[in-house]
Amino acid sequence: MKIKELDWVILWRVFFLFVTLLALSFTILTKQYFPGIILLPAIIYQLIGLYRLYGKLQAEVGQFVESIHYRDFSRHFDVNQAPLDIRTLREGFNEINSTFKVVSKEKETQYLYLQKVLELVDTGILSYELKTGNIIWMNESLKKILEVPYLKSIHSLAKRDNGLYTQIAGLAPGERVISTVHREKSSLKVVLSATAFQTDDIQFKLIAFQNVNEALEETESKAWQKLLSVMTHEIMNSVAPISSLASTMQNRLKQFARETPDDPTGIAEDLNLGIETIRKRSEGLLKFTETYRNLNKITKANRSKVYISELFENLHRLMQPSFRQKNIEASIILKEPLLSAELDVDLIEQVLINLILNAIEAVKNKPEPRIVFSAYTDSDNRLVIKLVDNGSGMSEEVLDKIFVPFFSTRKNGSGIGLSLCKQIMRVHKGNITVLSNENEGTAFFLRF
Repeated sequence: MKIKELDWVILWRVFFLFVTLLALSFTILTKQYFPGIILLPAIIYQLIGLYRLYGKLQAEVGQFVESIHYRDFSRHFDVNQAPLDIRTLREGFNEINSTFKVVSKEKETQYLYLQKVLELVDTGILSYELKTGNIIWMNESLKKILEVPYLKSIHSLAKRDNGLYTQIAGLAPGERVISTVHREKSSLKVVLSATAFQTDDIQFKLIAFQNVNEALEETESKAWQKLLSVMTHEIMNSVAPISSLASTMQNRLKQFARETPDDPTGIAEDLNLGIETIRKRSEGLLKFTETYRNLNKITKANRSKVYISELFENLHRLMQPSFRQKNIEASIILKEPLLSAELDVDLIEQVLINLILNAIEAVKNKPEPRIVFSAYTDSDNRLVIKLVDNGSGMSEEVLDKIFVPFFSTRKNGSGIGLSLCKQIMRVHKGNITVLSNENEGTAFFLRF
């Protein structure tokens, strides 16, 4: 509206100049030179005025264009101190700047809102330029998943986790795959999904990292629990009658032996020995099955405040005879002496004792066996209990199976220890992870 007012100002100036020129032409044609001499300065004055107005307008437009170029929408053009002929222009510029300012503020608010929403979600988000690989944006969830503070290029991920980089690079828009993120102290499963978009002839790729590690572990745990429940039920139903029948037969055989003491062939003694073996193995199998049955009974933790220093000291005193007997150096590292947590102390002690017994077995052939207890709070303010040994370590193949029920690397192992540990940590809404290198040692992490 203000610009139209300026158009009228210019139009009137041009109109008066045109009228003055017509009058000058008339005086020349009629040979009235005196009025023409008077009109000539007026024409020159109007031309100078138009030229100055053009200069002023050019300067004002230049300043306005500069403010638009640098997105300086807060710039205000003074109207009151401006000449009358450009006041309307400045008013128009101020209106345009105000509109741009409102639009820019709305976009900035929407961007901040979207950014905060993406920071709150658990899904990791990564956006990078397809041609150069330069990363445009990544949210905090992705930084936690990858355990990196910053990534400049997607190609730099190849040095940290080449397998993950290869899957991201080969992931087509709309495709979803399950991948493994290998971190410094652990690894986790993620679902990768990709999409692509283009702005200003530049193509971008957007990758979503959905952490499904806990969901997969929970599903796996429930599947094992159901399997164990069915197996223990069937085994106990089948073995219990055998054990009962063996006891009955043994009693009958003893009665028979008393009635017929003369048995030169020794058949009764052989039968008694065989039945006794069947009875013992049946009872042993029942106890073994009952142990696995108890694995599914741990569903609740009786929590209380526990100081980690006291927990470590109690374990150290309990296991000290074994450490001394096997010449194992056991040490405690606790930088926060007052570190505490709400735990079921009995269950957690059971977990740590299982891990200590495994560590003792692992370091038995080492010249300088060593076991270290430590605890700290991680970046998410979660309690982490760490148990490290310098034992024989484990291969990748063994690491994938150690938490599977029935699996054991020891001849006399039941395969229940680490399965029980995992179940107890799940009851505490935490997890247990392991890092190990063959002939170097093993580290277990309990995260609450």
